[in-house]
Amino acid sequence: MTFFSHKLYGEAIRYVELTFNYYIMIKQLLTTAVMSATLSITPAEAKVNIGKNQISLKSDLMTPEALWAMGRIGSVKASPDGKQVAYTVSYYSVKENASHTVIYMMNADGTNNRMLTTSADSEMEPAWISKTTGAGKKAVTTYRLAFLTGGQLWSMLPDGTDRKQLTNEKDGVEGFLFSPDCKKVILIKSMPFHEVIQKNPSDLPLATGRKITDLMYRHWDHYVESIQHPFLADIDENGLCTTPKDILDGEPYECPGEPFGGTEQLAWSPDSKKVAYTCRKKVGREYAVSTDSDIYLYDTESGNTTNLCKPDGYKAPAIDYTKTLATQQVNHQDGDMSVGYDINPQFSPDGKHVAWLSMKQDGYESDRNRLCVYSFADGKKNYVTDSFDSAVETFCWTRDSHNIYFIGVWHACLNIYRTDLTGKVEKATDEIADYGSLQMLGNTGNLIATRHSMSAPDDIYLVAPQKKGKLAVSTRLTKENDHILSQLSLGKIEKRWVKTTDGKEELVWIILPSNFDPNKKYPTLLFCQGGPQSPVSQFWSYRWNMQIMAANGYVVVAPNRRGLPGFGSDWCEKISGDWTGQCMNDYLSAIDDACTLPYVDKDRLGCVGASFGGFSVYYLASHHNKRFKAFISHDGAFNLESMYTDTEECWFSNWEYDDAYWNKDQTERAKKTYENSPHKFVDKWDTPILCIHGEKDYRINANQGFGAFNAARMRGIPAELLIYPDENHWVLKPQNGVLWQRTFFEWLDRWVK
Repeated sequence: MTFFSHKLYGEAIRYVELTFNYYIMIKQLLTTAVMSATLSITPAEAKVNIGKNQISLKSDLMTPEALWAMGRIGSVKASPDGKQVAYTVSYYSVKENASHTVIYMMNADGTNNRMLTTSADSEMEPAWISKTTGAGKKAVTTYRLAFLTGGQLWSMLPDGTDRKQLTNEKDGVEGFLFSPDCKKVILIKSMPFHEVIQKNPSDLPLATGRKITDLMYRHWDHYVESIQHPFLADIDENGLCTTPKDILDGEPYECPGEPFGGTEQLAWSPDSKKVAYTCRKKVGREYAVSTDSDIYLYDTESGNTTNLCKPDGYKAPAIDYTKTLATQQVNHQDGDMSVGYDINPQFSPDGKHVAWLSMKQDGYESDRNRLCVYSFADGKKNYVTDSFDSAVETFCWTRDSHNIYFIGVWHACLNIYRTDLTGKVEKATDEIADYGSLQMLGNTGNLIATRHSMSAPDDIYLVAPQKKGKLAVSTRLTKENDHILSQLSLGKIEKRWVKTTDGKEELVWIILPSNFDPNKKYPTLLFCQGGPQSPVSQFWSYRWNMQIMAANGYVVVAPNRRGLPGFGSDWCEKISGDWTGQCMNDYLSAIDDACTLPYVDKDRLGCVGASFGGFSVYYLASHHNKRFKAFISHDGAFNLESMYTDTEECWFSNWEYDDAYWNKDQTERAKKTYENSPHKFVDKWDTPILCIHGEKDYRINANQGFGAFNAARMRGIPAELLIYPDENHWVLKPQNGVLWQRTFFEWLDRWVK
């Protein structure tokens, strides 16, 4: 995955589960708001309906506490008949440093919105299950809602009553997927894995050491001592799950895939007889250097498995593990060979096709995601989004199986598009916003989607497609955080096209301060994006939030520099092997252009970024020609030689750098990459810098942050280090998040304002 993944549309959150009483949590959340001296509330306002409390702000400016008081919409599932929508919202208590997730239900037009779950445990991942009795005109279909709570699968009626526990698995259930006929279910469970980290002797139960024998011994934020497998269970006459069978029995491979994969990586055929699943059947060093995952078809009756991406007997060519795969034989084979990421299958409703997201090249984890449609009739694959020169994020079939709706990024917005099976692509929406999850609403022809922007977090929308040539009509169904947003003065978002040093046009978002006065001059921040191939779209983040920067009186300059998707493949691919070239010029072009604006104070500039953006900060610290007054780098790469062997996903460094640093026959791009590593230019640092890092970040290890901070202090440069022993590449815990925001703005206010 990318350094700073946008895969879950802004920020993937692994929720910390809360086990104290639900109503006590409400009280604690509101008490926290009072104690913060930022929010206030009266007892009369503390209504039972969490998230709808009429919180009164003492100021019209966004604060960290206001951000953490917002509900976060998660899973969204429309009922098969298109009449109702179930969805989850997660709420946070800063005082308790924890979260709680509840399930809501509403009619498909947004009316009759009510909360279904009020138990002490979080309840999440709702999914509809149905049962039909009778036949013909006498057939009656009833619906229940399945969900996870307490590590087990449950179901209830759509009104929240008649709750039943369906599983009693010793090690718990982490995900599930019912078959269309609701007679079977896939259960996602973790199982011990000792292919890479050896199991300790049984007579040393308290030993904490780990004996490691190969690569990929840790991933994202954890040591890999267990992996997930899909288990198949029947549903008995009482609606309970029978003893599950491991679909990958005896295979040492993970499904869903690490680190963010879920049940979207599996799919049932319409006849409930087959399961398509995503799997990278590699371990150790082979896994660490390759992105080659495939779509497999499992027959539930025979137990046979077929690879849909490669021919029978396929054997991958030998590779050099210390060099980019771009020039190696694996990426230059004859025929239509899927050797990159192939993930997230979905069957057409008529069962004649299965579609999935497909990357062409092995080792390139930011390759363009194409939409592949596989025909069962002839075994041929058709890439139906080739005319759309950008990445597909997610998709869904129309009920007639003739078209597919998908979400794609273009010009820094994530909109909805439609393609037919011949590859004719049309735009369905054209909004300054980012759409997220996407699904058909029964047989209505309408869609249900989530949408956010730099000015508002996710809400659920009804998207009604129109006749050819006309854009869809979008209607907001939820107003989860209007009670907070309506009291805030938000910064205006403007789009600006900037000329780059090589004569191209670069799209730059300008975020104006809250309560903007055009007659004033404001301190200004250059925002450096991560990835490096993640779009600066209309994202909403609970940490890198543009509106909280605006609320603190800053103009924000957010360029879509070289290396970002949404501007054609050539623009996106220019970043690999050129981290310190044109993309850095693009940053400086954006901030220099902003300095011509009458409200930007060119003598009060700051530069901030995370991941590749943090690397950018470290590099610009020695190449900014005194433009900036302060820098902030979060989880940034500092020493690229160290980074090459520190990171767990070795394919990333191989593709981006070309070569291991010890290779004597390095390409010119590799030599340039290592020669321009930020740690080699610390002698030119002259500006205060704040370094932030999580010690559980195994993508960019914490030694990168330690090295940068130590170097700055050895040089006598004002510097601070905010280190999180319990956070990964992101900051997920509420109190850590508030500390992050406070430290961030204290630093900027000290040196930039």
